[in-house]
Amino acid sequence: MACQVKPELVVAPDIAGAAAERFIALRPRFVALAGGSTPRRLYELLAVCDLPWSETEVFFGDERCVPPDHPDSNYRMAHEALLSRVQARVHPMPGETCDAAAYEEELTRVFGTGPPEFDLVLLGLGVDGHTASLFPGDPALNVTDRRVVRVQRPDHPRLTLTLPVLSAAKVAMFLVSGESKREPLRRLLAGVDIPAARVRAHHVIIIADEAAAGRSA
Repeated sequence: MACQVKPELVVAPDIAGAAAERFIALRPRFVALAGGSTPRRLYELLAVCDLPWSETEVFFGDERCVPPDHPDSNYRMAHEALLSRVQARVHPMPGETCDAAAYEEELTRVFGTGPPEFDLVLLGLGVDGHTASLFPGDPALNVTDRRVVRVQRPDHPRLTLTLPVLSAAKVAMFLVSGESKREPLRRLLAGVDIPAARVRAHHVIIIADEAAAGRSA
């Protein structure tokens, strides 16, 4: 893993717009997308941006083990907002089979046998401090010899990239919105041992709104 570097905090009234600016500046070739409600607006903005999509390899940080047309599918949301509108090469996680080994094989096919090095990994922050599908107290947090693991959750089993993969990224960008995220954001910035704080990419950017940051921009 990379050495821990203090995250860069950006407080913006428009998280999606601020994140889109960073995405455009980075022009990532290898990117892992996040699910959830917060990234949707970002994806809609990116869908109309002039970027080299045909050269972009799109992966996912995590996925619920559901079919790709299921309402809870991260792939479905990203497909509707972005992927159906651009010519990127897309590598969905196999939610319908929940096959972690199959996604590891896909990573190997694209990146080779070494640690995958994403140009950009997009991440969320849960109220409990989780990110991707790495939750407090889950054994997946301690996995260092796998790139993808299956995680049991009350709603659906999930697939998730492991911490070594997230930490190998050139840039990890957290999107944090809402007052309910104020305490986990404080803990992330303070380096408290929550799952999100274990992501030690080369550069960690946190884009938060005023409600989450607890101040006006």
